[in-house]
Amino acid sequence: MNRARDWMRQAERDLEHAQKSLELGHWEWACFAAHQAAEKALKAVYFALGAEAFGHALTHLLAGLHERLSLTPELRRCALVLDRLYIPTRYPDSWEAGAPLDYYGEEEARDALLCAGEILRFGQSVLAGPGEAASGS
Repeated sequence: MNRARDWMRQAERDLEHAQKSLELGHWEWACFAAHQAAEKALKAVYFALGAEAFGHALTHLLAGLHERLSLTPELRRCALVLDRLYIPTRYPDSWEAGAPLDYYGEEEARDALLCAGEILRFGQSVLAGPGEAASGS
């Protein structure tokens, strides 16, 4: 059973959560939820292609797709941006002092949401069919 659409639906929900966190000023949670949305969208792509995906590093997940799909420089940039948000947005010991909420602001959160949206659109195009998958946007 192919669960690609389930993964994409959850990716879309995670992006909604990121947006709500942004609106509340919970910048670190907006950043983390954006990463989660992008990760689930990329895993949906793998499942749509009949492959398996492991791990949380978006750059690694994208690298595994480069032979099958056209990947834009913006997708690669977004993966790098979001990968930097996976752990330090959640754990105080990622920082010498303070908590994650002290280190993230609206600008980082907005960029994270834009990047997650870019990756979700890519994933949605792959799930929509082969004619749209090659564009990467």
